[in-house]
Amino acid sequence: MISRRDFLQWTAVAGAFATGFPGGMTRAAAQQKITQDDLLKFEDKGTVTLLHLTDIHGQLNPVYFRPPDTNIGVGAFEGIPPHLVGQTFLDHFGIDNGSMLSYAHTMVDYVNLARSYGKLGGLDRTATLVKAIRANRGDDNVLLLDGGDTWQGSYTSLKTNGQDMVDCMKLLKPDAMVGHWEFTFGSDRVEEIVEDMGYPFLASNIFDTEWDEPVFEHTAFYEKGGHKVAVIGQAMPYTPIANPRWMFPEWSFGIRPDVLQTNVNAARKAGAEIVVLLSHNGFDVDQKLARVVSGIDVILTGHTHDAVPEAIEIDSTLVLSSGSHGKYLGRVDLEVKNGKVVDHNSTLIPVLSDVVTPDAEMQAKITEVRAPYEAECSRVIGKSDGLLYRRGNFNGTWDDVICDAMIAERDAELSFSPGFRWGTTVLPGDNITVDDLYNQTSMNYPSVYRLEFTGTQIKEILEDVCDNLFNKDPFLQQGGDMVRVGGMGYTCAPNQQIGNRISNMTHLKTGELIDPNRKYVVAGWASVNEGVEGPPIWDVVESHIQKQGTITKEVNQSVKIDLS
Repeated sequence: MISRRDFLQWTAVAGAFATGFPGGMTRAAAQQKITQDDLLKFEDKGTVTLLHLTDIHGQLNPVYFRPPDTNIGVGAFEGIPPHLVGQTFLDHFGIDNGSMLSYAHTMVDYVNLARSYGKLGGLDRTATLVKAIRANRGDDNVLLLDGGDTWQGSYTSLKTNGQDMVDCMKLLKPDAMVGHWEFTFGSDRVEEIVEDMGYPFLASNIFDTEWDEPVFEHTAFYEKGGHKVAVIGQAMPYTPIANPRWMFPEWSFGIRPDVLQTNVNAARKAGAEIVVLLSHNGFDVDQKLARVVSGIDVILTGHTHDAVPEAIEIDSTLVLSSGSHGKYLGRVDLEVKNGKVVDHNSTLIPVLSDVVTPDAEMQAKITEVRAPYEAECSRVIGKSDGLLYRRGNFNGTWDDVICDAMIAERDAELSFSPGFRWGTTVLPGDNITVDDLYNQTSMNYPSVYRLEFTGTQIKEILEDVCDNLFNKDPFLQQGGDMVRVGGMGYTCAPNQQIGNRISNMTHLKTGELIDPNRKYVVAGWASVNEGVEGPPIWDVVESHIQKQGTITKEVNQSVKIDLS
């Protein structure tokens, strides 16, 4: 077994310049340098292993997914993980430039490294790693936990109402899961799947609005490694705000730390030696929860798509965030003595698709569930001249394409696109397929509206969304990144208070400041209101891309950030 320091050393890419890749690495050389066994090397601890994957967003196959270039933390969370990007991230964790971990975790030299190392993820590759760890540690010592946002986010998940993901996840055999975007399939569909999937769907924070009773199980107990383990589930607390309440009107959500503390205490009283919170709260919410709720040994967090190379320690609680889109498999080993966790080791395994051998059973199932849709998914609708990506606190180039499409196709002056964190990346020179398009837009309330807003209303919208993202109290952050804008620029000051964060709003076409009293025609999509009229966003964007043929998008410079 090797230490994390050794792990970082062998992933470093070194060598003379050649072939156009960093460090002289061709793709073949990169694949030869790292093996599947290398990815699995780990210093075992104790007898209990937790495996964690989260925010897969419907991605059955390997993907490119560029990490964010902007992830701003405010208040007590400024300048600490997960709010580190690029070179700062590499320096903080001691990761070498050009290494596989640099590629997996940052946008530094992303295109070159993507071409060197290839795609990440693929549920068939994840299955291989999970089976190998179970074989090494023993099934009775391993818990596999799904952090949610699993069923939504692709063409096939949309067309099958999530059944493609459910069928494949059954083969992976998770021990429990939680949810968020799952609820946008509607309460009836969620209950139908939960009844069928064969493992617990946990949510300590969802209550029936009529009787104020728990809707789902809140805790599941397991005997692993000779110890009793309690897993408590936490759904995304602001689902009815971030997503349409009308899709699940009979359920109420919330963080509910008092309920969580009660459930932790009950688990301890029932004999649990290890208490795990399987959470879709988001990293900062769970950092605060670790300080206000006692008795949790490990928080496996999701929702914010953050990825850290190892768990961070907050008082006596470990917090691990395992990224998104199937790029990583999180692992935490625990040693328990006298009923308490006394030692641990943790890592985030990048699922390097060109290195990991696909699991034959899972590969066959993926082929089966995608077969009716494969021809349409592979249909080319255009080509990208540059890098198309989404993730970051503000506009990405994919967002700009979507915003441009709405302005052009809906004859609007400005456009709004939600700050979703999901959506895969297209490399320069690659074709844009239907798969790529739906990876950005696949959801169940896709109508593109066309409305008029005054300049004052536009500022109020931006201020409200900004406060959801940059409120210094993470319990008041309601998820997502900043709303993306088309046709306008502005300055954002995250450290200010609501009402004072947004300034210098400018209409890019005229160069004039947005007039507070003038009405502007605005196109947008993903409204949480019921009965919104308009074409689906994928039709709007496809039409725009086909007319353009080749998409060329420079990095958006019209949104300025003021960190004073």
